[in-house]
Amino acid sequence: MMNRLTIDGSLGEGGGQILRSALSLSLITGRPFKIDNIRKGRERPGLLRQHLASVQAAAQIGNAQVTGDELGSLSLSFTPEQIKAGDYSFSIGTAGSCTLLLQTILPALASVSEISTLTLKGGTHNPFAPPFDFVAKTFLPMLARLGTRVDASLIRPGFYPAGGGEIKVRIEPNAIGTGLEVLERGDFVSAKGRILFANLAFHIVERERKIMAKAMGWSEDEIQLEQRTDSTGPGNAVLIEIESANVTEVFVAFGERGRAAEKVAADACKQARNYLASTAVAGEYLADQLLLPIALKGTGRFTATRLSRHSTTNMEIIRLFLERSFRSEQKDRNLWQIEIG
Repeated sequence: MMNRLTIDGSLGEGGGQILRSALSLSLITGRPFKIDNIRKGRERPGLLRQHLASVQAAAQIGNAQVTGDELGSLSLSFTPEQIKAGDYSFSIGTAGSCTLLLQTILPALASVSEISTLTLKGGTHNPFAPPFDFVAKTFLPMLARLGTRVDASLIRPGFYPAGGGEIKVRIEPNAIGTGLEVLERGDFVSAKGRILFANLAFHIVERERKIMAKAMGWSEDEIQLEQRTDSTGPGNAVLIEIESANVTEVFVAFGERGRAAEKVAADACKQARNYLASTAVAGEYLADQLLLPIALKGTGRFTATRLSRHSTTNMEIIRLFLERSFRSEQKDRNLWQIEIG
C-alpha cells in the first residue's frame, strides 16, 4: 500500500475544496490520506452535510475504508480500493451542492472502462457553489475537450435553503487526451440573459429584467424568463451566458431574502461586464475547476481573469498527489496565464 498522506485542512483558503480535491485524487491514484483541521477557520468548522455526502459517495464508488465520517468531524482518514462504475444515487438531504458532489467523484468514474450514471439530490442553485447551468454549459464542455464526455440534465431545481433539487448524469470512460491549451476565447458568438425563478412574485423578476436590460444594452424582450413550478421552495437566479468560439462562460447572482432585486441583477451584470473587459478564457471559478482535470491528463495552459487563493490552494493539494508543476504569470490587470506541466 502507498504511504498515507497527511493534509492540513486549514492550508491556504482552508475550505471544503481541499477535502473534495483530496478525495478525487486519492480515488484516482489509490493513495490514502488523513486530513486534519477540516474547515477549521469557518463559522461552522468540520464536516457539514454536503461535505459528508461527498465523503460517503467517494467511499462507495471506491470501496474505501473511512474513519471520522460524521457531522462536525475535524479529522478524516480515507483509504480507497478499486473504483467501481455503476448506477449510483446520492442524496445530500439539504440544499448542499449536487454540483460539488459531482465534481468530487466525476474524475474517478471517468477513469474506469464502463459507463456510470448518477442521480444526485440536493441543491442545484445555491450561492456557495457553481449552479447547474455553469456546470452544464461551461465546465462539462471544457472536460469534453480533455476527452471526458459527461451528459447532465436538470430534473428539478433545488434553491437554497430548501434544496429538493435533482440532476441526472451520465459519465463515459475517458477518451485518449493529452491536456488542454486554450489561451484565447476566439470570436465572440453571443451574450444571453436568463432569469430563473420559482414561487416568487413576478414584480421581482420584472425589476431584475429591467436592470439587466439597461446594464447590458439589451431590450427586455431579449431576456428569457424561466418560471419553475416544481421547486420545493422559493428561489431566484439571474444568469448571463457569454459564448465565444472556444469557451462559454456563465455568470450568476442569487436572490435572497432582504436583498433587493436590483442588486441581484446588478451583481450578475457586473461579473459579466468585468469578464468582457478582459481577454481571458476563464473566469475566476472556471480557472479553479480546470486545474485538477488538466493535471490528471498531463499538461495544459489557459488564461484567466484572476488567480484566486482558492486556486493556489487547489494547486498545493494536487502537488501532494501528482508530480505536476504550476506556473502562473500576470499579464495584465485582469489577465493571468496558468501553465500546468
